[in-house]
Amino acid sequence: MKAKAKANTNIALIKYWGKRDEKLFLPTNSSISITLDKFYTITTVEFKENMINDKFYLNGKESDKKEQIKISNFLDKVRKLARTNLYAIVESENKVPTAAGFASSASGFAALAAASVKALGLKLNKIELSALARCGSGSASRSIYGGYVEWQKGQRLDGKDSFARRLLPESDWDISILSVIVADNKKKVSSREGMKRTVESSPFYSAWLDTIEKDLKMTREAIKYKDFEKLGEVVERNALKMHATMLGAAEPILYFKAGTMDVIHHIHDLRLSGIPAYFTIDAGPNVKVLCKPSDEKKVYESLLSLPLVEDIIICHPGNGISYL
Repeated sequence: MKAKAKANTNIALIKYWGKRDEKLFLPTNSSISITLDKFYTITTVEFKENMINDKFYLNGKESDKKEQIKISNFLDKVRKLARTNLYAIVESENKVPTAAGFASSASGFAALAAASVKALGLKLNKIELSALARCGSGSASRSIYGGYVEWQKGQRLDGKDSFARRLLPESDWDISILSVIVADNKKKVSSREGMKRTVESSPFYSAWLDTIEKDLKMTREAIKYKDFEKLGEVVERNALKMHATMLGAAEPILYFKAGTMDVIHHIHDLRLSGIPAYFTIDAGPNVKVLCKPSDEKKVYESLLSLPLVEDIIICHPGNGISYL
């Protein structure tokens, strides 16, 4: 009763910001992402007789109690589906640079969901697997698929209609995603805390919800027709709106650093010079820059010349889960 799965991480183009149910990871709005080709998690799950609890090893080391509990709680959901009481040994190899602003939880729980389900012989389709992965990490629902993906917020209280679907395969539209690292220290406010504080206290949050459907519609159309400029414009605007909601929180949350602002202004300058490049920023200081593959080298070299840029990692659209 053993299986191994690989899942890639993803970045949100239209952000998931706010939960309507904390325990079930149900979002207040739908989101759209790109699954990336370069960073991933490989997880092996083996259910065994005569074990008294689950064991979780990350990159060869047994994890702390907090992580063990998180993994066991997720496996409880899988055990319930399979009607078994067997415990498991979980071994994960994580190749996601969290300092660069990539969320390892997305690839981690997507790989865990895929491997644990297969190990117990469950036959789940990708929609069902996406809904399951969501219960470990919201963004993991999107890493089940490759390419361009939408996680639908759903309406049901039980979350059964909150899952991801693929909008466009990775092979259909290649764009470059440059992760521009301007800070690698741990942020003072976690994404989870920042999201919760914003929802509870920001007067700007209602405007975020009022405009999100328009952003989603424009992004779907841009992806369908492969309109890079339209995609870039809505993605950039959506990221800035998300950060604006945080500035209205009590107390305000500001993830930007000096290097963040340098990159933002540089991207605006690149566009004025005729190079279509756009940015998006998650709950942190580092910037993801979208550009056409034909402009990748120019954009990379110009960004690397900025004094506060520490490193740049280049990615492209990647595939969904696979079994090894």
